[in-house]
Amino acid sequence: MTQKAHAKINTFLKITGHKNGYHTLLSRFIKVPHLYDTISFVPQECEKFTIEGCGDVPVESNTIYKSFLAMQNSINEQTDFFRHHKVVVEKNIPTGAGLGGGSSDAGAFMRLFNEVCNLQIDTPTLAQIGSTVGADIPFFVYDYDSANVSGFGEVVEPFDDEPFEIELFMPDIHCDTPLVYKTFKRELFDEIEPTSFEGWETLMTKEVLHRADAVMANDLYRASLIAYPQLKEIAPKDWYFSGSGSTFFRIK
Repeated sequence: MTQKAHAKINTFLKITGHKNGYHTLLSRFIKVPHLYDTISFVPQECEKFTIEGCGDVPVESNTIYKSFLAMQNSINEQTDFFRHHKVVVEKNIPTGAGLGGGSSDAGAFMRLFNEVCNLQIDTPTLAQIGSTVGADIPFFVYDYDSANVSGFGEVVEPFDDEPFEIELFMPDIHCDTPLVYKTFKRELFDEIEPTSFEGWETLMTKEVLHRADAVMANDLYRASLIAYPQLKEIAPKDWYFSGSGSTFFRIK
């Protein structure tokens, strides 16, 4: 009873607006084949929902637990499965790295819970449930290799991209996603130019990155540099920036 929870990179990420307190976006999410956490259900008698492997994160704050509650509420049915099993997470994806580790763990948990307990929730419904917990979770529920993601993150459309290898540089800097988005809203939101990335969702990733440098490709990069100035000192030349950071990547 094990599921891989792959990291992702955003090969481009453009902010398209702001509504009801949240930013809308257009982004290309790409699964990273060689970097993943592992989610397992391990037999053990538990007095309450138990998660191991997530450090000091309280269970109540963990996206896995929040996803569990959301799924239970959606089927309006209680299960005692996790009275007899614990959730074990083998972490390899660093937190605060722009790689979607927490959201990927939640998405993988939802897929595994649905399968093991035969809940028979179809994938679009599972993704919609995930969207109530976290904006990136629907992509990980669908488990696509590549997809265009828009809206608040709930619109996930598979994209047939050309294959390429991904190289990562993961500095030991934790970027807080809410802080980066708040910085963007305060400092950069008025500079949005939707026509500057019109049609990017139809282009192969290599073509987009041929047209755009790191700042142009990811609207959150400048916000992250403002919030975390030390990133500028370590940024590798001609590499791109994933999500709200702090991971840099290049493709070949």
